[in-house]
Amino acid sequence: MNPKRLRFEAGEYLARQAKTRKAMREQGIDLLVIADPSNICWLTGYDAWSFYVYQCVVISVDADLFWFGRGIDAPAAHITTHLPEEDIVAYPDHYVQSAEVHPTEYLAQVLKARMLDTGNIGAEMDNYYQTYRGMHALMECLPDATFSDATGLVNWQRAIKSPTEIEYMERAGKVIEAVYRRVLDVAEPGMRKNDLIAEILHASTHGTDAFYGDYAAIQPLIASGPEASACHLTWDASTIENNTGMCLELAGVHNRYHCPCSRTLHFGTPPQKYRDIEAVILEAIDLVIEMFRPGVTCGEIALAFNQLLRKNGYEKDNRCGYSIGLSYPPDWGERTMSLREIDDTPLEEGMCFHFMPGMWFDDWGFEITESLTVTAQGGRELSHVPRKLFVK
Repeated sequence: MNPKRLRFEAGEYLARQAKTRKAMREQGIDLLVIADPSNICWLTGYDAWSFYVYQCVVISVDADLFWFGRGIDAPAAHITTHLPEEDIVAYPDHYVQSAEVHPTEYLAQVLKARMLDTGNIGAEMDNYYQTYRGMHALMECLPDATFSDATGLVNWQRAIKSPTEIEYMERAGKVIEAVYRRVLDVAEPGMRKNDLIAEILHASTHGTDAFYGDYAAIQPLIASGPEASACHLTWDASTIENNTGMCLELAGVHNRYHCPCSRTLHFGTPPQKYRDIEAVILEAIDLVIEMFRPGVTCGEIALAFNQLLRKNGYEKDNRCGYSIGLSYPPDWGERTMSLREIDDTPLEEGMCFHFMPGMWFDDWGFEITESLTVTAQGGRELSHVPRKLFVK
């Protein structure tokens, strides 16, 4: 008998599935094929590093739901889900990375056997995990069905977090607090960046004595000196120089739930430009926390932030935040709401965001960010890393 690694009660998954089916009915979708591992996990609990090959969850508008994946990954479905044996469906290994056949051809056979091969089938046609070849093979094998793009359908059902989900994100917040304590202990001029990353990865995996650290959907992002003008650099073996600023975009993770948190660390006395932008960003965070209430729109938050920037002589030409929660590589965002002026989505209690007012200039950068959940009293921080420019 397989051991179990279950992170939620079966009832929570059933409620999520019911919520998804309601959205399917509203969009006229009879069957949904979900390939995004975050959505697969959210619907069933399935969790394994198997998303490099084809896998999916199929859910019908009425009753059917099954996991579909590579044969050697079926034991992980037994371990991490509440699904019964008959709803864990494996395909043979000769379908893996083959030029002759594709797993969706086998999936089509399964759908026909279960009499799920007609009606309107929705699929995630625009995400990292559904390929053109796989999608078209499925469509060609099911000529009696019609297909529609259901990208984001499940993502939007995940927007409001349950109390347990928020608890996991707060635990991830404790992990990132421990990570930054370690950074401040060990980072120093002359240290190789890869050695600092080794410390970060160790601390983020160890977590705390109470809460382990899971792997992050994005690897640690660090850049110092002029390289800090680029927001998504990873590391190399170059050494940290004195009298430079370093941007760190990191996340604590627990049970796949993320709490991103960025900070800037300056070695030596920071120039006035760092103190000037620090004051503006700290004011902006206070402003946004106050606004993070139900009914306020994403666009209203972005507008208020941008107006504050412009009043102080700064401009930011990218979004200042996005929805977060459960995620897998390569992105810890939920790919739904963004804090940008054109997004009129109203906030609801239990939504969670990474407020990301990162500023990147010609030859330097500055980041202080917070992960927040929406409450009636305003935004509540999911972690409590000291909110300031760190100086060593």
